[in-house]
Amino acid sequence: MGRQKIIGVILGSIREGRVNDRVARWVTGQLERHGFATRLIDPADPGLLPVQIGDKAAIGSLHQRMQGLDGFVIVTPEYNHAEPGPLKTLIDSSGPGWFARPVGLISYGGMSGGLRAIEALRIILAELHTVTLRDTVSFVSPWRRIDEAGRIADPEDAAAVEAAMAVFAHRLDWWADALAVAREGRPYDPEEG
Repeated sequence: MGRQKIIGVILGSIREGRVNDRVARWVTGQLERHGFATRLIDPADPGLLPVQIGDKAAIGSLHQRMQGLDGFVIVTPEYNHAEPGPLKTLIDSSGPGWFARPVGLISYGGMSGGLRAIEALRIILAELHTVTLRDTVSFVSPWRRIDEAGRIADPEDAAAVEAAMAVFAHRLDWWADALAVAREGRPYDPEEG
């Protein structure tokens, strides 16, 4: 479709010293390289942190940030075989901005690369009427692979992950187009049926 798509990049961690920022910088750079505009949705942002305790103004701000997006990419660590609690709270507080939108999942962690967090998120996101991409990108030990600026130092490693991200971006673009056409032809109503 003609206009540049805007993708919400949602961070999963609020921990101090988190690796999430490094991975998100890499992801944002890759998405922009593939022609997307990005909007960061960070649960640690001072305007969104009160979402964690149900603050109505912060939840309203979250809803505003999610409006007008063509899709989402969640960048999350895996904590104890699942997504972090603050990410789950943010998702649960988000409202209808998810409906009939594609969601790509990028994870990181120890030996599993965060894949168990991705599997847990698929179930949650299905309940919110999203379409999750089959293809994912996962990082094992990103604290050793990605620098503070979001760069992967090893050229072979970078090439492999960038190839996976190219497929990911292609799928995200396709689903964003397909779901936009569907929403224009028939507005999505989760209560219908």
